[in-house]
Amino acid sequence: MLMLAIDHLNFEYAGHPYAGRPLFRQFGLQLEAGITWLRGENGAGKTTLMKLIAGALLPHTGTITVAGIDSQQQPLEYRRHIHYCGGDTPALPWLTVREMFDLHVALYPGADGAALNAQLDAFRLHGVLEQPVTTLSLGQHKKMQLSLALALPVAVLLIDEPFNGLDVAAVAYLRTQLADPARRARQCTVLTSHLEPDLPLAQTIQL
Repeated sequence: MLMLAIDHLNFEYAGHPYAGRPLFRQFGLQLEAGITWLRGENGAGKTTLMKLIAGALLPHTGTITVAGIDSQQQPLEYRRHIHYCGGDTPALPWLTVREMFDLHVALYPGADGAALNAQLDAFRLHGVLEQPVTTLSLGQHKKMQLSLALALPVAVLLIDEPFNGLDVAAVAYLRTQLADPARRARQCTVLTSHLEPDLPLAQTIQL
């Protein structure tokens, strides 16, 4: 089943030093369930493409659909089927970790509290739930993002540099979760990573 489709995508950053030179020109992509690795040098557009797919940036022209839902025609429904796990600073830094989870889970119908609790156990985050997000270490912040990402019932999961900041045990656990055959059968997972992800990849895309 086709999970993610990009057709005739055009995008450039307004006011960027390279403005006038499109980052993406008539770009197209079709992905089914499984793991896709986005490769490319710094500045190739990996994170920008992830943000375009997530709806955080809007293409100048072209369409992006997830499970047949158009990102611009049905933006709210579209975002319920996709989740972006990036390295950005939280938009609401005064929230506690628990409040951050509650806020995001409320946006996704069908989100399972038991599934999130299992991820919190695995990443050992129960002890920081009442802390402000801004007090977390780099590794804890990454684990917070990944706990949510792995628990949500979305069709397309986007993870930017999934292994950055993680300890050895967390990296091993994350690889096990992403490689799970049941997950790979039901979800399209797109990763950016400078390192070989060491996962059963459906395909690799070079930008």
